[in-house]
Formats: sequence, C-alpha cells, structure tokens
Amino acid sequence: LSGLSVREENSTGVSSSMASTGAGYDLSPTTFSPDGRIFQVEYATKAVENSGTVIGIKCADGVVLAVEKVIASKMLKTSSNRRVATVDAHAGLALAGLGSDGRQLVERARDECAEFRDVYGFSRLLRSAASIPNVKMSPFFCAQKSSRDVDDRSAMPPGIVARRLADYVHYFTIHGALRPFGTAVAIAGYDDVSAAHELYVVEPDGQCLRYFGCALGKGRQSAKSEIEKLDLATLTCRDALNEMAKMIHTVYDESKDKPFALEMAWVTAATGWRFQLVPQNLVDAAEEWAKKQLDDDDDDDDDDDDAGGAAASGETSAGAPPAGEGAAADQEMKDA
Repeated sequence: LSGLSVREENSTGVSSSMASTGAGYDLSPTTFSPDGRIFQVEYATKAVENSGTVIGIKCADGVVLAVEKVIASKMLKTSSNRRVATVDAHAGLALAGLGSDGRQLVERARDECAEFRDVYGFSRLLRSAASIPNVKMSPFFCAQKSSRDVDDRSAMPPGIVARRLADYVHYFTIHGALRPFGTAVAIAGYDDVSAAHELYVVEPDGQCLRYFGCALGKGRQSAKSEIEKLDLATLTCRDALNEMAKMIHTVYDESKDKPFALEMAWVTAATGWRFQLVPQNLVDAAEEWAKKQLDDDDDDDDDDDDAGGAAASGETSAGAPPAGEGAAADQEMKDA
C-alpha cells in the first residue's frame, strides 16, 4: 500500500472532506455534491451578499426601492452605472451583485415586456384590424389609439415579469456550458388589471418570491430587522424614503466601506403608477433626516453612558468611609 493515501469515505464512496469543501463539485452548476449542494450557485449568492445593500418596501400607496451604490473611484461620475433601471412604464428593478450581470437581466426584462405588449397589446389589435380590407374601425377604437390607459392594460404584470426573469436566471444553473448570474434583483411594479402594486425578488438560483419588504446585499440582516419594525400597512412612500435612507446609513461603516451614492426609485399613485427615479431633492432631504436621526441617537447613547458612569461613581463614594476614618480604625485595632 506504499504511495497510497488512506481517506475517510462516506456511504457513497466519496471522500467526506472532499464533499464538505466543494473540491471537485464546484466545477459546474450541473453537479450536485453528495449532501445536495450546488456550489456554483452558492458562489453566485456570495457575490450578491458582498455587494451594496438594496432595500425594497411595499407601502400603502406604492413600492419604493433604495440602493447603496458603491463609488469605486473619486473620478467616477456619480450618476453613471446606475443600480436602478426601468424595464417598462409601470415596472422597474434594483440590482444587487455584479453590475455587468445585472445589465443582462435588465435587457432581458425589457425584451420580455416589449414582446408581451407586442403580442397581447391593444396597439397590436389596432394594427390587425386596420390591415383587414374593407373593414372600417369604429370611432371608439380610433379615439383610443393614443389612450395611455387602454394600452397600459396590455402591460406585462409585475408577477409575470418576475417569473419570466426567474426562468431565465434558472436556465443558467442547469447547463454546464453556462454559469449562474452573480446578481439578485428586486422588482417593483403596478398591475393595471388587479389594480395592485407588488414587490418581487429573483435570486441567483432562479427562485422568485413576493414580499412586503426585502433586503439584499451585505447589510440585509440589519435592514430586515428594521423593516419588520415598520407598520407597512399605513406607511406612505414619502415616509418610507426617510426610513430607508436611515437603514442604508445605519449599515454603512465609514471606516471600512467605500463611499456610496444613494439611489431611490418608486412606483406610486403620486406618479400615476409610473416607475420613476425619486427626485433628487427628496433623496437629499431623506439623507439629511437620516443623518440627523443617527446623530441624535448617538448623543442619547453618550448621555446614557455618562449618567450610568456618574451613578456608579456615586455608589462607590457612598459606600466608602469618610477620609481619615479608615486610618483611625486601623490604629485602634493595633492599640487593642
């Protein structure tokens, strides 16, 4: 047996150390490890967890998305390489993870929305009717050619946008010649048919879930805890701007993290259920409010610490004997 190494093997005949570290099982997204893990997908999820924080909240009057966009260089223009994108008039998304992978998902979502409008849209019905010889269109249809409301009813519902994008993402996890997307997306949109605003998240493994509030990126745990404290049934989008800005600045560590720009977008009744970037003056006001709140919280903590220290000092001095009494007592003991 010289020259052969002895290894501990599990019931399948595979080295247990090899299975736990992923060695040999992380070369392809189509290979399961003996304990049922797909390491390539886990690596893609890790890329999302190391990115800037993304927060989405479904409020009473709309959906708001906020992104901590890291500024990699001081020479970089702040408005470039946005992490928030519009995919249709009524829907948009925010990206967490690799920006280059995210651009592919944005283009795919836009293509899906455009194709849905072309296949099921009202404008297609008009073109089909106009192409039939000797068919005169009614005045109602002619009057509605440019009607935005009628055309919006043919827009792809945000739930279908999310599921189709999830199918596309999942496709890249079941073929050996491809690799998973290192990006997760939060999708906000308005469904004209059901008259409901919705929030979805598509994970790197192709999982698609609907949320009241979600968080992605490195600050996801702290942000989720803060979201759970909010009354989302009554929270308005204007108030959510302040709360989300506070969450982003709370999870940001100035000593460790690079500078960032706060990007916000919403789809709300105030915008006519159009997905739009939040005006910069509102973003600036939200950041100013958030910073003031954090400063006030720090001051309150300092005051509590000072009060606690003073109380402890008072207890110590109250329990100690007056000056000189200790020495006199010691002398009396010696005399006795």
